[in-house]
Amino acid sequence: MSELFPGFIAQTVPTEDGIHIQTRVGGDGPPLLLLHGHPQTHALWHKVTPTLARHFTVVLADLRGYGDSSKPTGLPDHENYSKRVMARDMLRVMQALGHSRFRVMAHDRGARVAHRLAADHGDAVERLVLLDIAPTLAMYEQTSEAFARAYWHWFFLIQPAPLPERFLLADPDAYVREVMGRRNAGLAPFDPRALAEYIRCARLPETAHGVCEDYRASAGIDLVHDREDRDRGHRLAMPLLALWGEQGVVQRCFDPLAEWQRVAQQVQGHALPCGHYIAEEAPDELLAAALPFLLKDAA
Repeated sequence: MSELFPGFIAQTVPTEDGIHIQTRVGGDGPPLLLLHGHPQTHALWHKVTPTLARHFTVVLADLRGYGDSSKPTGLPDHENYSKRVMARDMLRVMQALGHSRFRVMAHDRGARVAHRLAADHGDAVERLVLLDIAPTLAMYEQTSEAFARAYWHWFFLIQPAPLPERFLLADPDAYVREVMGRRNAGLAPFDPRALAEYIRCARLPETAHGVCEDYRASAGIDLVHDREDRDRGHRLAMPLLALWGEQGVVQRCFDPLAEWQRVAQQVQGHALPCGHYIAEEAPDELLAAALPFLLKDAA
């Protein structure tokens, strides 16, 4: 996959309890962490990293449970796949790479990890860009029939093990192609090399369990943590830019800007002319919106 990220160096970073996070680092400047979503890996950023690397030291990371990162067996309460633990992975990655403070841009599941990273470690996160999500708690509490039909995998993947794992393992290629290809743009936006990487990682024996545990945690322990934040009035303090696809489910079923304004103090955002996979469907539009925000006050 190195051809997607020329000049970037791949390295595996240990975090805790034997967990290793796969990373790829390149560029020069203040540190910027990029986190991917489901069912993808850090390969999704390949269209925007050439520009970002001219301004930032870019750190790409595979989430716990995804890509070539560790995929531990889930605990009974799924705590080891909570966004709190996954966020701590990323904090330790950045610290291991010498970055005590950094900026974050994240998509989908990675954006949920980034939300918790900013909530739990606000002193480390300087600026935050979140792509095509509303807060997890808001999305579960406002679930409608339209949302449940569109995001059916949210409710399938949380079923007790090993049922959903068996389905994913039966045909991982079809799972990736169907989940991604059924969105508004189909498979056309995806570079064949990136798509092949998503499929390669989906075939890894432990990936199905890691993916399911991520979703099980979001439907359980993550909601506990989010409600605790809400009950004590905790709101993110750093500047936050929310971007979403005007042709996507988040736009159709929620008011993402209003929802982020409920959990953060400094929020701006708008829709982009694309669907869910913003960095691959509309890379130029993403850069035009996110780069000035990320560069503001950069040392």
